[in-house]
Amino acid sequence: MAMKVVGLDIGSRAVRGVELSITKKSRLNLLRFHEIPLPPGAVSRGEVVEPEVVGSALKKLWSEGGFKSKNVVLGTGSQRTLVRDLNLPKASLKDIRESLPFQVQSMLQISLEDSLLDFYPISESTGERGLMVNGLLIVAQKSEILANIHIAQRAGLTPVEVDLIPFALNRLLVGRSEVKGTVALIEVGGSTTSIIIASDGVPWFVRIIPAGGEDLTQALASGLEISVEAAEKLKRTLRFGAHSTGAEVSRSTTPQHTCPNCSAELPSIPVDPRATEILQTVTGELLASLRSTVNYFNNTRPGDPVLQILLTGGGAQLPGFAQGLSEMTHIPVSEADPFDMITLARRLKAKKLQESRPSISLALGLALRNLS
Repeated sequence: MAMKVVGLDIGSRAVRGVELSITKKSRLNLLRFHEIPLPPGAVSRGEVVEPEVVGSALKKLWSEGGFKSKNVVLGTGSQRTLVRDLNLPKASLKDIRESLPFQVQSMLQISLEDSLLDFYPISESTGERGLMVNGLLIVAQKSEILANIHIAQRAGLTPVEVDLIPFALNRLLVGRSEVKGTVALIEVGGSTTSIIIASDGVPWFVRIIPAGGEDLTQALASGLEISVEAAEKLKRTLRFGAHSTGAEVSRSTTPQHTCPNCSAELPSIPVDPRATEILQTVTGELLASLRSTVNYFNNTRPGDPVLQILLTGGGAQLPGFAQGLSEMTHIPVSEADPFDMITLARRLKAKKLQESRPSISLALGLALRNLS
């Protein structure tokens, strides 16, 4: 019997916990979900800045959420996490992992002592060196992971595993949903954007971009000389347009939805032209980075290009973002559904969960690791 665990997402805006079970028909059953908001700056770029604040939020999360286990799976994947292709002579996974410090020392951008290394095997091939294992090398900042582990422990929790955030998202939104073909899954978080490209659910490429929804908030606050809170509210009324003149920005009746066909638009209203310019610049730069990443993958694997893009994360909810990405990449873009193939416990409120839909995916994917 699998150990009961809670998927714990320590995000830039909130801490979130998810507890799952598997039904007899192999469907996921969402037993418990709860989130506690964090003040701005408590977590930045994937790293905890205010441990006491986050620790208190974790204690509150457990006391209010009613979780039955204190065993947690944590996520990692800040801008300092490196993921790259690596081919090694065939050996057991245990031997490969033990040999990594000797195999990859020259590739590291940080010292070996400050790194945690892992290897994700994908396929095998035969080359000049004989039978090879092709996979992904993962290099994480040791201090960042240990900090999150210590914070969880101080809150009375027991971290049992640490998972790479793109892998957790892929497990839920691509692998579990059995999405076929080559798909790019993009999560736009508060301070980082992760991209994982998988073929029939198997990850082949990962990139983490040090930019997210918080960058637009901070740019609006600075450029318009308003508070961060006011900038966040303003951001929710804006709509990105790849070909906008910058004169007006429309308001949407459903600003949290990425589907351009599901939101009724109200007439455009005048806004501060500076807000439009900031929106176009900041969001345009992120979209350009995403386009470059997808193009790079397609150019290196022309026989297996990306056929569709799935979006998740709070930052991807900006109206017009999905449409802009589709126009720039010439690839269909849709919103990933974290509740696909998931049933809800009767005690859970479906409406409240739908409101948390953009941000619940990571905690779900982390909780699923122990059930896969």
